[in-house]
Amino acid sequence: MATHSVDPGSPDAPYLRFWRERHLCTLTTLRPDGSPHVVPVGVTYDPGTRLARVIADRASAKVGHVTAAGPDGARVAVCQVDGRRWATLEGRAHVSADPERVAEAERRYAERYGRTPRPNPSRVVIEIALTRALGHG
Repeated sequence: MATHSVDPGSPDAPYLRFWRERHLCTLTTLRPDGSPHVVPVGVTYDPGTRLARVIADRASAKVGHVTAAGPDGARVAVCQVDGRRWATLEGRAHVSADPERVAEAERRYAERYGRTPRPNPSRVVIEIALTRALGHG
């Protein structure tokens, strides 16, 4: 796997394979006071569109933090670790309630995590436009 800096639109095969394995991840957003809010999430990574996706309930704190950042989006990071291997994706996040975008996020989640997410009429997707990728294997 790549060491440290990775092109988020063109990762090497081991880095991409690591993001396709089933791992619990974390999402870091910033609270209004600037302190970090870190929560466990499922993440999918699509280098072709340079997007990472997190499904969430619209009433969650993470969605609130992203929405509060305004139209430019929130700076966020998602991370996963497995022993000595780790990978982080960074970028600008926006929240979408568009049914097609939510369905695509659910499909990708089911593919990566091996289970369809439970129905949730208040589900949204946090889409992260990736600007940086880091990792070490």
